Amino acid sequence: MKRASLTASLQFEEACWTVGCRHVIGIDEVGRGTWAGPVAAGAVCLPHDRADLLHVLEGVRDSKQMTPRQREGLVDRIKETAVAWGIGSATSAEIDAYGIVPATRLAMQRALEDTDLQPDYLLLDSIKWMDERTPYQSIVRGDTLSLSIASASVLAKVWRDDYMRQLDKAYPSYAFGQHKGYGTAKHAAALHQHGACEEHRQSFAPLRHLAAENNP
Repeated sequence: MKRASLTASLQFEEACWTVGCRHVIGIDEVGRGTWAGPVAAGAVCLPHDRADLLHVLEGVRDSKQMTPRQREGLVDRIKETAVAWGIGSATSAEIDAYGIVPATRLAMQRALEDTDLQPDYLLLDSIKWMDERTPYQSIVRGDTLSLSIASASVLAKVWRDDYMRQLDKAYPSYAFGQHKGYGTAKHAAALHQHGACEEHRQSFAPLRHLAAENNP
């Protein structure tokens, strides 16, 4: 049996390059389902004229399938190889104000703007773009199928994990550096013991339930 590739493919990018699109930008988010911290997005435009991309970026795939060491070992290579790259985020306060989907799109828009590049085409992971004037394709499991999206996923994940480690220093009671804001048993126990902090998403169900328990 042939072993599955550990590197995302260029099938979607090549389809765009074939019809003349040069600035094809993959965008992906991380932290959408966490209880605390920002939702982050990465945006990556890979060069259309490098035949060795799959070799140079070997191992780049969905960031969730990679270890921290693998992600951190490839993040600089992605940045060096890309024509342009960017990172954007939306805060927990913005998530509470707008909702998680609009806030996710806001983070993606900021990542795109951070590239300082006008896209010919966008490749997105399972989300609709807000500006219909920009051609795009929303790909189910895009971070496993598109090297541009996977690269964006790695950039966003490394950035957000570092952000949460810094947040851990400001709020040591919550162990943000360990669970990165996700809903673990340890995180839930800390919430019940200490209550929520400013970085928690008050609109998310676990936080609403906690508030209801504290204010019957």
